[in-house]
Amino acid sequence: MTAAYVFTNYHVQGQTIPTVIVDLMRVPTGKLTMTAMNVALSRNVVLMDEDDRLEMLNENTKA
Repeated sequence: MTAAYVFTNYHVQGQTIPTVIVDLMRVPTGKLTMTAMNVALSRNVVLMDEDDRLEMLNENTKA
């Protein structure tokens, strides 16, 4: 067994999560669309890129 957390596609937006496992099975409500999945995952990638950029600026400032 492995401990895990669950996020809905709406709650993942705006979060920076380094590793995810995505369950693409049909949800009981039938409302999970590929568009919603793409938006949730792509925003996470953008935030991770911005975190890396800010970390680089921080290290340059310290130097």
